[in-house]
Amino acid sequence: MLELPDADLGDCPAAASDLAEPVVTSDELLRGKLLHVFRDVVDVPGRGHGVREWIKHPGASAVVPLFADGTVALVRQYRHGPRREFLEIPAGKLDPGEAPEACARREVQEETGLIVGKLTPLGPLYPAIGYSDEVIHIFLGEDLTLSETNEDDTEVVRPIRLPFDQAVRLAQTGAIADMKTVAALLRADALLQSR
Repeated sequence: MLELPDADLGDCPAAASDLAEPVVTSDELLRGKLLHVFRDVVDVPGRGHGVREWIKHPGASAVVPLFADGTVALVRQYRHGPRREFLEIPAGKLDPGEAPEACARREVQEETGLIVGKLTPLGPLYPAIGYSDEVIHIFLGEDLTLSETNEDDTEVVRPIRLPFDQAVRLAQTGAIADMKTVAALLRADALLQSR
């Protein structure tokens, strides 16, 4: 029987890890408007060389906008990759040099017309660790006031409002299938339960 050591649940620092894979060579395969694709040859500890194809992403922020009455603002949006519509929390990529908090506030206002008074960090998410360096900074947004939407010219979103408990149930049952939204709703629910 395979014996496993006790779990070390501390942070896993990449640079100090004995599992790190130093890059031997790196070739850029595609430089797109948003994404850059690379093929790296890496030194796999104790195993020789391996090939890693990965996507460089600028990072993003996402917010669970929670009203004082216990409802949440979500957006309906069509996503080209999977060719379907999703129910999501407001989110978007970081602009160059932009702080995650500033991006979070901007995206909520652009997509829902809401101004967030209070942001509480819910931690980072790495949605595609097998092939991307993307990190999404997740927040709970409270003390909301209504403004005007300022939609991006290249996307169409439809804001909706529903009870937070219903949104959490939809995330738990798979009716909400977007990973960042599922994780953020569950993290927000855990935080709210602990208050």
